[in-house]
Amino acid sequence: MELDERKKKILQAVIRNYLETGEPVGSRTISKYTDLNLSSATIRNEMADLEEMGYILQPHTSAGRIPSDKGYRLYVDTMMEEKEREVVEMKEMLVERQDKMETLLRQVAKVLAQNTQYATMISAPQTRRNKLKFIQLSRVDEKQILAVIVTEGNVVKNNILPVNDELSDETLLKLNILLNTHLNGLALDEINLGMISLMKQQAGLHSDIVSDVIDALAEGIRAEEDLEIYTSGTNNIFRYPELADQQKASELINTFEEKQLLGELLQDTQAEENGTGIQVYIGAETPVQSMRDCSVVTATYELGDGMKGTIGIVGPKRMDYDKVVATLRTIQTQLDELYRKD
Repeated sequence: MELDERKKKILQAVIRNYLETGEPVGSRTISKYTDLNLSSATIRNEMADLEEMGYILQPHTSAGRIPSDKGYRLYVDTMMEEKEREVVEMKEMLVERQDKMETLLRQVAKVLAQNTQYATMISAPQTRRNKLKFIQLSRVDEKQILAVIVTEGNVVKNNILPVNDELSDETLLKLNILLNTHLNGLALDEINLGMISLMKQQAGLHSDIVSDVIDALAEGIRAEEDLEIYTSGTNNIFRYPELADQQKASELINTFEEKQLLGELLQDTQAEENGTGIQVYIGAETPVQSMRDCSVVTATYELGDGMKGTIGIVGPKRMDYDKVVATLRTIQTQLDELYRKD
């Protein structure tokens, strides 16, 4: 007898419900867990076929069914194939999107510098509170497992974790369910000691894996906080006599090359955003010492899923503010439209 799509969905529903409750699963319960819109009688017939095929068992007369080892095996193999496929597709999409995004942002900085004849900078988009989308644990060998951590913006982090003993498929499945049930949708600062303690208690002998995953999650999210900044047009500074003083120009160019102060300025801009996404710093208002003889105009752009970045234009205090603000608003709109098309 062939295991068709309907039987697979019913088997998955039996296993998921049994994993959640630990109780035998009846046909009426299954009817609430599938999108097949089948009657309890039809589901009973399908469950009888699954029992005959060895995928589920009836522990007691008139009781519901529980998964057999054969049923667990099919469920785990299917789930692992699906998750591996999802991770591969997500990695490919992420690499492609990162390459496209880097090229796009470099081009934006270059075009802005050419159009305005000022120095320009743009930060890659980041999330202000990166949240976990899902965790997938899979076996590498008897002493190692792979933890794939996916956060908002489809950022994928792979971590090899050591284990003392080889973990069975069923153990990995239960750990995946445990971690995702508790952590999905949470930011790092929402994961508290009480939650970690509860997960470690539920993980029992494998509580150290929970600790390792939390550590890997924290490390992965913090790594995303490193800001990537693209610049262009720094030589435009020499076009303006008031900025062309050798010492002042040298300090300003060093600021653009080292980028740390630029990152702090751009991040502060997002924190102080006034609702329009545009900030104007004139002279001493600028928090960067080397820019005290300049004006800096910044704009925040957003690419969805809480992903934000900042564009900045640096020029003399006598810059053409109308043109700069209009140009930044146009870039904001174009970035938004390009993202939505993608």
